[in-house]
Amino acid sequence: QGVKATIDGHTVLVGRNNRQNDQLTLKTAKNYDMWFHVKNMPGSHVILVTQGETPSDSAMEEAAVLAARYSRGRDSSQVPVDYTHAKNVTKPQGAKPGRVIYVHYKTIFVDPKQGEEKE
Repeated sequence: QGVKATIDGHTVLVGRNNRQNDQLTLKTAKNYDMWFHVKNMPGSHVILVTQGETPSDSAMEEAAVLAARYSRGRDSSQVPVDYTHAKNVTKPQGAKPGRVIYVHYKTIFVDPKQGEEKE
């Protein structure tokens, strides 16, 4: 799995495959961490580690951009990314690795290419 840091110092974890996505979302993430995933298409699960604090808008946006970048939407300029607290993400019984359902989410539209020149 990938580990990144936001400009303001939050840790962001990025799953690289279905098993890592399961591990991150269902085992590593704490209830109050933020979970991100592109809407209605395959992609990485991204966890913004919050340590119970409210993350900054910029940290939220950076995590959403990573979710968009590591998805099938990476070549689009406006990608919808759903986000919610990790406690709102569950795995249906018998579901394949990486398959989850989530509730109480919001959607942010981001450009996956945003900030690429910094890396």
